[in-house]
Amino acid sequence: MRNKKAELLPYHALNEYMRPDYRLSVIRSTLSAMPDLPEGLRHPIDEMTKKYVRVHGFRNSEKAPAVVKAGPMADAFEKRPEIVAAVLAAWAEVNGDLRQKVYDLLKGRGWFLLPLPAFRQKLPGFFSHWPKVEDFETLNKAFGEAYPDSQYSSDDISLMVVWISSRLPYILDEGTVEEVTKLVDFDLEQLLPGKGSEPESAASAEQ
Repeated sequence: MRNKKAELLPYHALNEYMRPDYRLSVIRSTLSAMPDLPEGLRHPIDEMTKKYVRVHGFRNSEKAPAVVKAGPMADAFEKRPEIVAAVLAAWAEVNGDLRQKVYDLLKGRGWFLLPLPAFRQKLPGFFSHWPKVEDFETLNKAFGEAYPDSQYSSDDISLMVVWISSRLPYILDEGTVEEVTKLVDFDLEQLLPGKGSEPESAASAEQ
């Protein structure tokens, strides 16, 4: 199997898999939840908002209401990989219950995953290999069977699968789930808590 470390897609490649209305929904819900997020997740978004997002009528875009800056942020989300990573890390924190459920589901199906406390936003992008037998329809069906009372949308489940797995279905690989998702030659230690100043997250207490 080819070395997956060299086959990374920049984070904003995610936009090829997202409908515009859903992208805006994710950004709006994340920005609305910002006051309740840990400083380590909130600060990068605030800094990138000031640097890359322009909101008419606001000298400092960070100060604009969430509903006002969501649209301009969505435009920046399409172009800036670092914004995608920061927003998704925050979105996953907002949806901690879904994050845990998806993590448990994938682990139970043999996926090799970074631990939940790992700072996925520090990766250079998404790994491009994806197990062909695990398409989104299959995973959403499995999620529904595992959590029949869940009210999460298929879009939210699929996005969380992408974030938790650190993968996009760009190269559909015929290998086993474990073979395809096994990280190759990557320094996992650099993504774990305690390696310098890192974002705080409730996920650290879930493992």
